[in-house]
Amino acid sequence: MKPGPIGVFDSGYGGLTVLKEMAAVLPQFDYLYLGDNARAPYGTKTYDTVYEYTLQCVKWFFNQGCSLVILACNTASAKALRTIQQNDLPLIDKNKRVLGVIRPTSEIIGHYSRTKHVGVLGTTGTVQSGSYVIEISKFFPDVKVTQQACPEWVSLVEENKYNTPEADVYVKKHIDNILSEDSSIDTLLLACTHYPLLMDKIRQYTPESTNIISQGKIVAESLKEYLERHPLMDDACSKTGQKNFFTTGNTKDFNSHATIFFGSEIRSEKLVL
Repeated sequence: MKPGPIGVFDSGYGGLTVLKEMAAVLPQFDYLYLGDNARAPYGTKTYDTVYEYTLQCVKWFFNQGCSLVILACNTASAKALRTIQQNDLPLIDKNKRVLGVIRPTSEIIGHYSRTKHVGVLGTTGTVQSGSYVIEISKFFPDVKVTQQACPEWVSLVEENKYNTPEADVYVKKHIDNILSEDSSIDTLLLACTHYPLLMDKIRQYTPESTNIISQGKIVAESLKEYLERHPLMDDACSKTGQKNFFTTGNTKDFNSHATIFFGSEIRSEKLVL
């Protein structure tokens, strides 16, 4: 196969927090990012809709020459990844791979907890899927997982309200809810790639001793290990250090928001699916 970029997919901007860490850990690789902003958010959509949208975008990545696609979106990972891996990839191309963010996080989250009580903060779709409860139990059967859906948090971030009094209200509400449900929680997982931008607010309303874990570095290190274990896939990924960005939404709007998530200026291209 001709080497191509690593595809990174998200329903919007959040996956850029993951791509940022990937590029820091693996700067030599080429990356192709797609935010499906025109159809976001995914968190409140049905399984069938998320699967349909995600598969369409995965096929687009493959058509751009990507052999490896990372679903840097918890909702897509929860609602679409397994079906794509099991049903679609064997029919499309058995040499291509699609990976998500739930498994690499679940593999290590238990190591952060002394009490063996972990809280998961995510979108409604991610929480309802139960994916983290299922996956964490495989690796840490002695860990109790408590979930909390935070449906307002994505909007707070995407509307640049993450440092406003409104953010205080909704962050405090959900932190209080999950800690009142299980007061032994000592580790909180931010199971949405948007949530790191709310880190200051989350920390403000969380006990100082609580671990707050975001996914970017975990997924980046997991990708590095994966490529080391799979040299043929490593060879299928091009390495000139380039990054290109696409959005199904408005490029001007995407660029202004994406720069905040990624930490440096971004210029995107419009994609019509």
